[in-house]
Amino acid sequence: MKNYKAVLIDWDQTIGDWDYAAYHALQDLFAQYRLEEFFPSFQQWFDTYEEHNLVLWGRYGKGEITRAFLQRDRFLYPITQQLRLDIAPRPLIDLADRIGKDFLQLTNRYFTLLPDAAEIVRYLADKYPLTIISNGFGEVQHYKIAHSGLQQCFKYILLSEEVGINKPQPGIYQRALELNGVTADEAIMIGDSYNSDILGAQNAHIDQLWIRPSSAPKEQTATYEVTNIRDIMQIL
Repeated sequence: MKNYKAVLIDWDQTIGDWDYAAYHALQDLFAQYRLEEFFPSFQQWFDTYEEHNLVLWGRYGKGEITRAFLQRDRFLYPITQQLRLDIAPRPLIDLADRIGKDFLQLTNRYFTLLPDAAEIVRYLADKYPLTIISNGFGEVQHYKIAHSGLQQCFKYILLSEEVGINKPQPGIYQRALELNGVTADEAIMIGDSYNSDILGAQNAHIDQLWIRPSSAPKEQTATYEVTNIRDIMQIL
């Protein structure tokens, strides 16, 4: 085991339970905006949204689209697809914008930590300086971190929107190394997303500790892999 001098860590679905917050926020929005006028069920809307949202975040991480485009299109696209429209009329664009704005506020309301995350963060903070690296939107991430009870555990908070570089681009990791005054082989990145956290750390020549989902393809690998966040204590 290397003598790591800094631990870099993702936030959403590594520490904070984004899936829970997003799902409940979307349920509220489906009812609030009467989206049953477009979709026969909430689940159909959610499935279309979820698939497209993942594609958009992948493009956002590569710098191919802006936050504004992502924020609008993840709600506009499902409706235009359902209605088989090539061009969205202004009322639908305005609707998508309103849903997008309310969505961010609702995810804060439903914010919660993943099981055992607080214990693991405090365990790591006693041993290493911790740096959050997240692609999440600034105002949302700062709210969640501030209300997590864990803010004092982090030495640095690097949000891609504020740094101007998204994961998996290596520049945001280089920034974290500079802040901590360490080299790439003295740091390790913890995260749940292979395409964002693990590939990003690999691109920056940083070791990775992947909280591997059961659905991950076998060919995807990391320096260290766990299936339960508590197993991190056996590695670090």
